[in-house]
Amino acid sequence: MMAIVHFLIRPILYLIFKILFRLKVYGAERVPEKGGVIIAANHVSFLDPLLLGVVLKRRTTFIAKQYLFSTPIIGPVVKHYSIPVDAGRTRPSTIKEAVRRLRSGELIVIFPEGGINLDGSFIDAKRGIGLIASMSGATIVPAFIDGTQRALPVGARFLRPARIEVSLGQPLKLGENEDKKDFQERVCMVIMDKIKALGEGQMANGKLNL
Repeated sequence: MMAIVHFLIRPILYLIFKILFRLKVYGAERVPEKGGVIIAANHVSFLDPLLLGVVLKRRTTFIAKQYLFSTPIIGPVVKHYSIPVDAGRTRPSTIKEAVRRLRSGELIVIFPEGGINLDGSFIDAKRGIGLIASMSGATIVPAFIDGTQRALPVGARFLRPARIEVSLGQPLKLGENEDKKDFQERVCMVIMDKIKALGEGQMANGKLNL
């Protein structure tokens, strides 16, 4: 039932984003159409999960903070589309569930910084994303979101007019001569650099080669 609702609602929400926020999406073709995929994105607003759920053509699952599952109104939606994670640390059960879903061919969105970044700076990715990627063999697609921090700043009650852009980069995957531990370390080292570079490349009218 929820899959049908998603199929019907997504085009409407996409149109709303286009009209209200002049939404632009670059590099959407870089997201594999099938197989386990991790979208690793910066996180600057509570609007980001809804935005990515609309932009990505595949059904999307999120790694979400546990407290959101009991939040009034949005809790049931979060529960259906998310895997819970503790605010303090990533439990083995979360890793196992994410790996299981990726191995079964799902697409999962992870905000590697671990939460909303209020000042817009970049910090290192948490170890969990490298661990999940190496254990699952999933492809990682970096993504940069800009504009949601102006459209719905943290603490704001109402949406504000702002241009929103999403850039998707070249996939990162396990190399032929690279073992899983090497891949895990590489992901944790470079993923935020890739996301930052996408942000810097948005001025190139979508002609990104990252």
